[in-house]
Amino acid sequence: MELRHLRYFLAVAEELNFTRAAERLGISQPPLTQQIKALEAELGVPLFDRSAYRIELTDAGRVFAAEAARILGDARSAVQAARRAATGATGRVRVGFTESASFSPLVTSTLRSFRSDYPAVEMSLHEHPSTELTVALRAGRIDAAFVRPPLPAQRGLTLDLLEKEPLVAAIPSGHPLAGRSQIELGALAAETFILYPRAVRPGLVDTVISACESAGFTPKVGQYAPQLSSTINLVAASLGVSIVPSSMRCLQAHAVTFLPLSGDPLHALLGIAFRTDDGSSAVRNFIDTARRGRNPAIADRSANGRAS
Repeated sequence: MELRHLRYFLAVAEELNFTRAAERLGISQPPLTQQIKALEAELGVPLFDRSAYRIELTDAGRVFAAEAARILGDARSAVQAARRAATGATGRVRVGFTESASFSPLVTSTLRSFRSDYPAVEMSLHEHPSTELTVALRAGRIDAAFVRPPLPAQRGLTLDLLEKEPLVAAIPSGHPLAGRSQIELGALAAETFILYPRAVRPGLVDTVISACESAGFTPKVGQYAPQLSSTINLVAASLGVSIVPSSMRCLQAHAVTFLPLSGDPLHALLGIAFRTDDGSSAVRNFIDTARRGRNPAIADRSANGRAS
């Protein structure tokens, strides 16, 4: 029994006339009659009562009509579901992000746009440092991740750069330097720095230390904070100063002054990492959504270099 046999049967069941059913199906009447007789023979029961002038469904025919309609409906739903999955309209995307990335307008706009464009896709979010996100990507526990370069060399992973975000000085609001409109990095030479462990954020901390050394000093680190938000909180407590991505300005605005750095600009890179051979249409759609928000200053290329 094939689906076309069910369609033939339902056409006759609805029309209760072989001629009209054949016209509706676009076939001639004799083959349709033969198909219905073959179906009845296969089932071993009559589906139509042909004893009267007008054919009628038998009890078995009425039951079979209901089931045939359900089967054809399920078949149509299956086709539609397969087509939606093939285009990425359904499915699942597991997105990783670093804590600092969660403050980036590019990340939040990507999440908002993807949810709006693909409401039927299940999206779950996972926050970890970039190094842990890389491991999770390789293990298949997440599908894409917003990370801060550089990443450990990993075969099978691609990193597309999206954002080149300025770094700014975070200074306690009561500090004598807080009244400036901008600041040279060298003006912080005597200050105690609050930084982040290199094992967690190698790109950012390497950028800050390298820039300080270029300005003629090695930063005196008084405290390492595991999270950038913790760094800002420690600055707010007047325990030191720090250098952070400009998107962190929204934190502790009453207690921390964020000053642009004069001289050669410093930047924190943000990218999206994913498995190169991932064949999921939903994941590809998510990556494309992130790419559409790419900062025009970022070249359209993949990178695995250090933050600059």
